Amino acid sequence: MPKLIIDDRIIEVVPGVKVIDAAEQLGIMIPRFCYHKALGSVGACRMCGVKFVDGPVMGIHMSCMVDAQDGMVVSTTDPEAVEFRKYVIEWLMLNHPHDCPVCDEGGHCLLQDTTVSGGHGIRRYPGQKRTYRDQYLGHLVAHEMNRCIHCYRCVRYYQEFSGYSDLGAFQIASRVYFGRFADGPLESPFAGNLIDICPTGVFTDLTTRYRVRRWDMERGDSVCIHCSLGCDTIAGARYREVLRQEARFSEHVNGWFICDRGRFGYQYESHENRPRAARICGSETEMDKTIDQASQKIDEIIKVWGPEAVACLGSSRSSLETQAMLAEFCQMKNIPGPVYFLDKSIANKVKSAVSRLDMQLALSMREIEDVDFILALGVDAINEAPMLALAMRQAVRNGALAVVADPRPVSLPFEFEHFALLPENLKDFLFALIKSAVNIEDIKPESNARGFAGALPEDYPGDQEMMDRIKLLAEKLRQSRKTAFICGTQGVTETLPDAVADAAQLFSHTKEKSGLFYVFPAANSFGAALWDNSDKRCFEDILDGIEQEKIKALIVVESNPVFHYPDRNRLEAVIKKLELFLVLDYLPSPTVTRAGMFIPSQTVFESGGSFINQEGRLQYAYPIHRGGIPNYQQSKGSHPERVYGLGIPGNDPKPSREILARIAGLIPNDATTRDSLEKFDYFGHPFFAWLNREEYPFDNIRIIPQKSQAEPYSASLNKDLMPMGNVIKLLLVDRTFGTEVLSAFSEPACKVESPPVVYMHPSDASQAEITEAEKICLTLPGGDLEVRLELKENMAEGIIVLPRHRQLFWQKCHSFDEWMAVYKTIKPSQS
Repeated sequence: MPKLIIDDRIIEVVPGVKVIDAAEQLGIMIPRFCYHKALGSVGACRMCGVKFVDGPVMGIHMSCMVDAQDGMVVSTTDPEAVEFRKYVIEWLMLNHPHDCPVCDEGGHCLLQDTTVSGGHGIRRYPGQKRTYRDQYLGHLVAHEMNRCIHCYRCVRYYQEFSGYSDLGAFQIASRVYFGRFADGPLESPFAGNLIDICPTGVFTDLTTRYRVRRWDMERGDSVCIHCSLGCDTIAGARYREVLRQEARFSEHVNGWFICDRGRFGYQYESHENRPRAARICGSETEMDKTIDQASQKIDEIIKVWGPEAVACLGSSRSSLETQAMLAEFCQMKNIPGPVYFLDKSIANKVKSAVSRLDMQLALSMREIEDVDFILALGVDAINEAPMLALAMRQAVRNGALAVVADPRPVSLPFEFEHFALLPENLKDFLFALIKSAVNIEDIKPESNARGFAGALPEDYPGDQEMMDRIKLLAEKLRQSRKTAFICGTQGVTETLPDAVADAAQLFSHTKEKSGLFYVFPAANSFGAALWDNSDKRCFEDILDGIEQEKIKALIVVESNPVFHYPDRNRLEAVIKKLELFLVLDYLPSPTVTRAGMFIPSQTVFESGGSFINQEGRLQYAYPIHRGGIPNYQQSKGSHPERVYGLGIPGNDPKPSREILARIAGLIPNDATTRDSLEKFDYFGHPFFAWLNREEYPFDNIRIIPQKSQAEPYSASLNKDLMPMGNVIKLLLVDRTFGTEVLSAFSEPACKVESPPVVYMHPSDASQAEITEAEKICLTLPGGDLEVRLELKENMAEGIIVLPRHRQLFWQKCHSFDEWMAVYKTIKPSQS
């Protein structure tokens, strides 16, 4: 390993490390603008010049462009190097505006820091400064081109790293311009990272412009809960309001970046209609009084009707602490355990996936970047888990082949092989690929994948062209060294997650690395699967029990079934039959407005909490601020009222775990601190038996076993699920913006969402005698639904893809998995 000397200090590094990184390992920060670890070296800004005084390289060189070599002697403080960097600073400041007092980057600006530390303070050149016209780049990112120093970071990130091309470099020499060909919103769902990647103030956060600087905020480590990936973030609050959520570097999860849904979806926390007061029958009441009445009512129903008359619905977006407390609440009240999934099929798939994850198979998102073959089944990464698409892109940039089998019109920022197959054909496709890539007789017993032997079809139920494509892919799979098997849990059959796990297990014995990566429906679906009681009484059973007047009380904790359940009319009718409909939440959701008794809870930014991402990584989001009504809402833009008191206005909401503990009688209702819950074991599930409770809060710990004890899947074909005759399947799906529950209450995210739409293959539309029009009418079990139609060639035939858009009354479907007669139910809209 190369050993070199930097500023009289010896360091030994692995081969390939740049001198600039070697210095950083010693705590020596060489100034830089163009260099970024995620982007690599380019040597454009000339700011990192150092003096090589001995060894294989001599003289002034850019430290980001030179690999550390044995025998090098480097000086960052040599007078010649210092003078060189001073000149570079002066060149860069030649045209830079002196607008630091009004620049949102002020205070954490790399150019500002470097200029001050370099001693530059006087502009010697008397000529006019170069100026540019700024562009409108959408609702999220502000553009101030006059501040640009031409480091090229923005274009390299946007085009090379994230894979989008609508922002680039124009003109030449000192007139180079970074922007779009014309004004318009940036197309990338990762455009917000330009705010972090820019070392000056060219790209800043438009959503909080002129409202806050970094040093003004209460900042802390948090976790993004807008999908199951669990990206590490830093959240910042000021004046009782979260104002920024930025990427926090994570070696295992998201690297340096986050998606725009995670960055701009936080404003649900300060939504102007957020319910902050307890209510009984629509009237605001005191918090303690409501908790007392809720406890009394529950006890009364249990005494009269028995414990089976009470049902609990939890949420996959709740923290592990809340989920565990709800399970404890049910145990203390001797009522059936909580349900965390509205769809029992999804519950089964997530539980199956959780049971198959272990240390040998589970892949982190960063590990995906290092594979050379990706097979994604039933996954639309850009819409379900956007940062997964960015990880897949890095693998493709490194030479990997990406294959996506999914019925949707999948669009990704890289080249990939797309097999547009119906959900029930995905497993058959997997079997056919494995049969072509592996000699079944060579499957070793320890591979835990013998279920494939004897279950593979003689021929894939598709055409010859499809088989030819599969055989070509099988050859690439056979030649690969590291493979990633990615599987979704929505819009796929219940057996697919197990089958994919078997495939990953099979190749783990023949490859350098074969890993498994699931995509779950929500941030803490993993935790929900551990506590869920759907196998004994699912949500459908609860609704049936209410209709039969066997269940009299429904307790809903941070869930929104009125929006997510596909038969809203039935659900609303069921709610009216209840003696008690108790809701705990922090969103102004339609479920909250229908609650007979409501208790406001805190968001993750106020209460903190633990979450387990889809790879089984336990992470902790720390509380950022103490909550309360944001100043700007209370003062309506003026100075806050000069009222003195001990409390915080609008600070009634409490952590859901604390509310449940009070209702259950676990802690006294008059307890004034959270200390009463400090000794409660949130990790009582056998899954966490090995954790040392004294180390709580746990962060960045994989809690999956070394080896899964789950039985291998007994593979079989599902020919009975194949569509028959003139029918078409309606598939309910997610989109990056417009369907996710939290960002739907965030104004910036709502501004960039596309209008509701339904996708259909042109051949299906032709058979139904409809053309791509402004709108079509779907006759669903709950009534007609009018929605704009888009025809897509790159999707499966025999299926309609309908995003669960917040502006769309898709709850007329009446089922999560609906079949419709295509010729009878689709027609052009008359409006």
